[in-house]
Amino acid sequence: MQSSPSSGLAYAQALGHESADKRIDILRQIGAGGSISQAARAVGISYKAAWQALDTLTNLAGVPLVERAVGGAGGGGALLTDAGHALLVAHAAMAQARAEVLARLQGAGGQGSAAARLGWRSSMRNQWPVLVQALQADGPLVRVHLQGAQAPALQLVARITHESAELLGLAPGLALLALCKATAVQALLQAPAPGSSNCWPGRVRRLAQGPAGDEVAAELDAGVQMVGFAPAGSGLTEGVRLWLQVDESALVLAVPG
Repeated sequence: MQSSPSSGLAYAQALGHESADKRIDILRQIGAGGSISQAARAVGISYKAAWQALDTLTNLAGVPLVERAVGGAGGGGALLTDAGHALLVAHAAMAQARAEVLARLQGAGGQGSAAARLGWRSSMRNQWPVLVQALQADGPLVRVHLQGAQAPALQLVARITHESAELLGLAPGLALLALCKATAVQALLQAPAPGSSNCWPGRVRRLAQGPAGDEVAAELDAGVQMVGFAPAGSGLTEGVRLWLQVDESALVLAVPG
């Protein structure tokens, strides 16, 4: 059953950055063709990258944007949910408005090019909208306690310098993005020691095995997607329970400009 576009769809989070553009292209192609693999080919990225685009965009939107379709000549495919369709409509409206603003700025002395460069892209595959819960002094550093904005069960701790906390203007209630490289995330078969921070239980969704390590895409019990790595020959398989853990210093915080 498709979800209602009014059931918590976070337009600002999903569409707030230029880096969402290719992800929106994937979403648009799925709507047109009903296939993730076909969408990946149309946009010019790999199937795995298309899945990661959907995972990240779903995290940012806070609601499912795509659902699997069962049956059919190809054995199944993918369909946009109501929220997915609503996000495409919102993106089109925002793109038109942005183009009009940049055109006006360009005509007023060439400021449009500078404004367009404010959009940013990141190679970090794990991204979650979060809210600052508390700041804890730790010598020359600050431990920033965070909670998922769309997934409150997601609890994170980032360790940054006092200077960074000041420059970012961090304070309880502030909305920002938490980011983490997939290579910084450890996939574990056994739970770590009690009291460990940034360790979340979940279940393997996809697995890509390789001689240098097994790449694991998991769905956390907290309700978000995460990508990490396990040692080669880890024994992980799709559907198995696991824990993903990341060091506090590996989390990057980004505040909208």
